[in-house]
Amino acid sequence: MNIQKSYNNESGKGKLYLVGTPIGNLEDMTYRAVRILQEVRWIAAEDTRQTRKLLTHFDISTRLVSYHEHNKHASGPELIRLMESGDDIALVSDAGLPAICDPGADLARLAIEAGIAVVPIPGANAALSALIMSGLPTERFLFVGFPPRDAKPMEQELATWRREAATVIGYESPHRIVKTLTRMAEVLGEEREVCLTRELTKKYEEAVRGTIRECLAYLVDHPPQGEYCFIVRGGAGDGGIPEETAWWTGLSPEEHVARYEADGLDHKEALRRAAQERGVPKRELYNLLHQG
Repeated sequence: MNIQKSYNNESGKGKLYLVGTPIGNLEDMTYRAVRILQEVRWIAAEDTRQTRKLLTHFDISTRLVSYHEHNKHASGPELIRLMESGDDIALVSDAGLPAICDPGADLARLAIEAGIAVVPIPGANAALSALIMSGLPTERFLFVGFPPRDAKPMEQELATWRREAATVIGYESPHRIVKTLTRMAEVLGEEREVCLTRELTKKYEEAVRGTIRECLAYLVDHPPQGEYCFIVRGGAGDGGIPEETAWWTGLSPEEHVARYEADGLDHKEALRRAAQERGVPKRELYNLLHQG
């Protein structure tokens, strides 16, 4: 067990601040983020060149160090050593919140294991910004990051979305968005509702809302530009398939879990999803399947 008191630290160790930065519009930088970046001893950045532009704009002179996917195994332990000696460090990504789809999550875990406080400094986030402007249900959502590139893993991933009640949020590059939407149409059906957003918070911000078929047709006449965030309506629940006609109706609990495992999920995740859809505790379903 790990209990953190973020602002009652008597260990003498520094803190790791996870600082949100703008995803396009510099006006989205918070006063608190600027202050923290000014006060910490070090700023660990995914791309120091990109971050230096941000620091120059806000007249922040804190020393920059590099921390990214390719040097995290060497840089991470060194950053932990600095915090153990009392230095506060701010971690930033190229844009948005660090530790989401980037190696910042690994540094946060190392810090927690070392007894170092991990403090979030909230800011802009592309996924949630896209969700709230999509017009699709927000009560429950699943963030999937970038979909797999290879065909078979992609098909397995999409098969789980077909039965996912929550709204699905993900990222895709302009070079792959058409291929990804085409595969969605094949697995989810071309009439599934989606929203494609790009250039969030910038001058050319755009949201394309419609069915997968309609969005694919739009991209034929308007070639993709910029990184996309896609929002996909869930396959059941509010506005989706009525509960009485849910895909798993008529399946036994064992068959329900087995169907997810056939889609490539491990037993633990298959159990979690089946329990969620049936509205029962995971432990209850586990006991039912493994009794005797």
